[in-house]
Amino acid sequence: MASGTLYKGREGMWSWVAHRITGVAVFFFLFVHVLDTALVRVSPDAYDRVIASYKTPLVNLMEVGLVGAVLYHALNGIRLILVDFWSKGPKYQRQMVWVISVIWLVVMIPGFYFMTKHTFEQMFGA
Repeated sequence: MASGTLYKGREGMWSWVAHRITGVAVFFFLFVHVLDTALVRVSPDAYDRVIASYKTPLVNLMEVGLVGAVLYHALNGIRLILVDFWSKGPKYQRQMVWVISVIWLVVMIPGFYFMTKHTFEQMFGA
């Protein structure tokens, strides 16, 4: 690792990487969403087939991933705003990474359950 590196593999670097990855994932979803929604004007039957193909367990897990990405990106964005505009932000940036991680987990654990409950019931019966 080069000397003078700011993060040196610590929380700040990993939150930076995760912020970029989640931003690209959300952008990709929005791109696909605009395309599949535009399909309704071209061919309503094709649109219905595409939407029906989304009702699979794999896509359900991808939806959970999307919610997780949006939530992390939003929480980390708030942290970045605080680091940039709060005079004590840089001092507490590491603690804020852990706080947003805990908030993310507290929201995502029940969110995963409720978002996948129907899929698991269909797969395994309930």
